Amino acid sequence: MTTTEPLLESSFLRKLDRLMILTRRAMAGEIQGERRSPRRGSSVEFADFRPYTPGDDIRQIDWNLYARMERVFLKLFVAEEELTVHLLVDTSASMDWGTPNKLRYATKLAGAFGYIALSNLDRVSVSAFAAGATPVQMPSVRGKRGAVGLFTFLQRLGVSGGGNLTEACRRYMQTARNPGPLLLCSDLLDANWQDALKTLSSRPFEITVMHTLAPQELSPELDGDFRLIDVEGGPSVEISADLDLLRRYREQLATWQGEIESFCSGRGIVYLPVDTGVPVEEFVLGRLRKRGVLR
Repeated sequence: MTTTEPLLESSFLRKLDRLMILTRRAMAGEIQGERRSPRRGSSVEFADFRPYTPGDDIRQIDWNLYARMERVFLKLFVAEEELTVHLLVDTSASMDWGTPNKLRYATKLAGAFGYIALSNLDRVSVSAFAAGATPVQMPSVRGKRGAVGLFTFLQRLGVSGGGNLTEACRRYMQTARNPGPLLLCSDLLDANWQDALKTLSSRPFEITVMHTLAPQELSPELDGDFRLIDVEGGPSVEISADLDLLRRYREQLATWQGEIESFCSGRGIVYLPVDTGVPVEEFVLGRLRKRGVLR
């Protein structure tokens, strides 16, 4: 999917500079950054007191509290550390479809999400996967200078056969070291999508699922007889498209999306249906902020 077109426009990037990824709980990172950590450290934000013990830094003693209670306490402050933001992009064959193309749209979403993280000194890890293929991973990067490598990696992604979302998620969970915000961009066209999401939620990640579908999937405009061919190797299906068939298709699609949303809600996963017909900038600056994924 290599292209000379920039992944994201510079005007859009300037808007992303003002955003940050919201997390629902403090998570421990590795080095100093701009995130609240469950550990205590040094910052300007007070967290708690604890009794003094020999060997503690006497500069942290609260002498005002000592004057009132005649006991020595240390002031504790919130530690600020980086997070690892995990970007998972489904590159199964079904993603290379639609106008606008689903895979191209997913890489733009991942790029925007990753750029926001890098702008806030968080670490970003990217993995692209499909069944039967070794996951393609980018070494984690930190800081705005990592954006060039991130965008180049995403622009070079291509499809890699059929999909086994559960196995791909399981492999990633076995190698991911630091839980943090996790963004999954996928069309979820896998019979075992529930198992895949269960696998991701088995560790304390804050998961956002971008259920990426093209306008032609959300509201197909068909009339007549067709043979539908599964690009991932499944059996073909012959249909006669008429108004009644399209009505039933839309009803079943809505039922399926509702089932996914209910499944995610019960596991603390943010579910966002994505229509690739909506400009990426509008989706990120509008929908993601409204849902509390970004601020």
